[in-house]
Amino acid sequence: MSMLRLALATLPYPDSPHDALHRARGALKDAGRAGAQLVVFPECYVPGYRRPGRHDAPPDATWLETAWRELARDAATYCVAAVVATERMSSNGRPVPAAVVIDANGVILGVQDKVQIPPEEEAVYEGGSGRRVFTLGGVTLGVVICHEGWRYPETVRWAARAGAQLVVHPLYSWAEPGSHVPREFGEPANSFHEKAAMCRAAENTVWFATVNYAEPNAPTTSAIIDPEGVVTAWQPYGQAGLLLGDLDVARGTGFLAKRLRAVLDA
Repeated sequence: MSMLRLALATLPYPDSPHDALHRARGALKDAGRAGAQLVVFPECYVPGYRRPGRHDAPPDATWLETAWRELARDAATYCVAAVVATERMSSNGRPVPAAVVIDANGVILGVQDKVQIPPEEEAVYEGGSGRRVFTLGGVTLGVVICHEGWRYPETVRWAARAGAQLVVHPLYSWAEPGSHVPREFGEPANSFHEKAAMCRAAENTVWFATVNYAEPNAPTTSAIIDPEGVVTAWQPYGQAGLLLGDLDVARGTGFLAKRLRAVLDA
């Protein structure tokens, strides 16, 4: 595959796990109708990110597995692959942020955990382990989740060195009291986050796609960034919808990542 039509599902924060599943299914349908070959969801979208201070339902492994199967069936129906940002249960019974990767035939290829948990999440989430890449229709894909993509550039470099042409970055970012309210992607007065996303693409020579919730006044939004670090498309802040982009995936060579002379641990 040379060209990939990518859809970033910038969706409102769901009212409940069932609302999250309903919205995710609708986005899969819309992505298929738009001719997308891959749709990516924000961090933990199914069942919804467990933001500190919210009173969320306890983790439910049985419900989650049922939801993944429903989304896999929809992926096959609409012939669109998906990176479903979700959670899974650890052996300790705690939720682990993760992404389930589903191909366009509805086959669940595997899971990428969020390995690097920020300090403020440690009371809510447990970190996973291991990194992997996935092949979807001839495209090699890596997944890094929120904090680890911004603060741990080694996660993206590992994926690029493992052959990823595209690295997707599900996240949840919301406005803090008194924080800057951006109007343009990567503007100088904003926090470092969007500039870091541009760096992840350019320093590794890969496509980088970051997807947030449709969160009012958040410091980040969804965007597609090419292997030179150029933003090719971004979603208006706080506005729900599918952000579509046509990627020449052959440009994602990983050239600069592969020239690194140091040895990185997986």
